[in-house]
Amino acid sequence: MAKHEKKYQARMSAPFAVLGIRTEEDWLTEIDYLPINTLLQKPDTPLAKEVCAQLRAYLLDPKFIFDLSLHISGTVHQRRVWQKIQEVPSGQTSSYAEIATVIHSAPRAVGRACGANKIPIIIPCHRIIAKDGGLGGFMNASEGNPLEIKRWLLKHESI
Repeated sequence: MAKHEKKYQARMSAPFAVLGIRTEEDWLTEIDYLPINTLLQKPDTPLAKEVCAQLRAYLLDPKFIFDLSLHISGTVHQRRVWQKIQEVPSGQTSSYAEIATVIHSAPRAVGRACGANKIPIIIPCHRIIAKDGGLGGFMNASEGNPLEIKRWLLKHESI
């Protein structure tokens, strides 16, 4: 099944992609970056409607603070990385190396955990950059559209 064929509870437009939103019961479980020409889908649950409302608020104001119940499945290491990422405020960045130092890990392992993040924007892995100030990777890619999304998000938050 192609990524855009997954069952979503909503698909909303953003300037850089269509956001595919998946929920289970009272939890946000996944946000996928879908091609910009993907068909939109109105939220089909109250939670999906709330997720869309909060994402729209963020797109209008990058300082918006999300208040959503997240279902975060991953290894202990990944969850530690994601927790630290959530502590990086909008408009600021941290490096893979800085996160690694704090959690006693390695930069590449932090990068892999960032790439495994299923709830981007809410868990803002786009705020994690290379030690030298370069973008680093994004969504397990080192070139192409994912890096354009990362650039857009960082520029949006620098306002």
